Amino acid sequence: MPPVRNANLLTVIFYLMKYISRVFMCMILVGLVSCVPSKKMIYLQGAEEMSETPQTIAQNYELKIVPDDQLLITVSSKDEELLELFANSQVLGSSGSSSNIQEAIGLRVDKQGKIEVPILGEMQAAGLTRGELAKAIEAKLIEGEYLNDPTVTVQLKDFKVTVMGEVNSPGVQAISGDRVTILEALTMAGDLTPSGKRDNILVVREEGDQRVSYVVDLTSSEKVLTSPCYYLKQNDVVYVQPNKSIGVKGSATLSFVSASSSILSVIASVLSIVSMIIVLKDK
Repeated sequence: MPPVRNANLLTVIFYLMKYISRVFMCMILVGLVSCVPSKKMIYLQGAEEMSETPQTIAQNYELKIVPDDQLLITVSSKDEELLELFANSQVLGSSGSSSNIQEAIGLRVDKQGKIEVPILGEMQAAGLTRGELAKAIEAKLIEGEYLNDPTVTVQLKDFKVTVMGEVNSPGVQAISGDRVTILEALTMAGDLTPSGKRDNILVVREEGDQRVSYVVDLTSSEKVLTSPCYYLKQNDVVYVQPNKSIGVKGSATLSFVSASSSILSVIASVLSIVSMIIVLKDK
C-alpha cells in the first residue's frame, strides 16, 4: 500500500476517533440534563390558582409544650415588693415598673410533662400552649395571694429543628419564636441542592411517645400548604433525599456514563490496532 494512501487512511481514522468522541460526549451531557425534568425542580406548582380561591391562614396556630422543652417564664407586676419573692429565682425572670426583665436559666419540662415552679410548686405544662400555661400561673399567683395583678409570659428557650441531606447548609437551626414553616427552614439551610428530591421531603416528628414520619411534596402548592408539616414543631428532623438519577452510585445516569466510556475505549482501541497493522504492513 502506498505511503500516501496510508497517511490518508490514518488521517481519516484520526478524525473518525475525534468525531466519535464528540458524539459520545454529547450523549453523556444529554443523559445528565434529561435525567431530572424541569417540572420536578419547580416549587409550589399550581400556586397561581390561589388568586381565584384564596386559602385561609390559621391565625391561631400555636405550638403545644412537650416534655424536654425549656421554658423561660417571666413574672411582671406593679407591686415591686411582692415581686421580690421571684427576684432571686434562677429559673424565673421578674420585671417591675422600674426594673428590667431578669434573664433566667429557664424551667425544663420533665418526662411527665410537669415543671417545678418556685413558690407555686409542681404544675402541668405539656399539652398546653404558652398562653395557656401563662394564664394558669397567673391564676395560681392570684389564688395564693402572692400578686394581685400578675402578668406572666412564657417563651420557648430551645426551639430548634434539624435540616439534613441534600441542602447547601445542613445543621441544627435555632428558631426565634415558636412559628416556622418548612419553606423557611429549608431557606435557612441554603435551599436544596440540584440533586435534592423536591417531591419527597421527609419530616420525622415526635408525637407523644412515638416517632412518626411525613412526606412533603414541595412541587405542589396544595400539598405543601395543607401538609401537617407546613408548620414545623420542636425537634422536627427534615431530611432531603438525593435524586437517584443524579450523582448517586449505581444510578441510571452513572451506568450510562460508564457504559458510554467503555464503548468509546473499545472503539479507540480497535482503531489504534487497525492503524498499527496498516503501518506494519507498509513497512
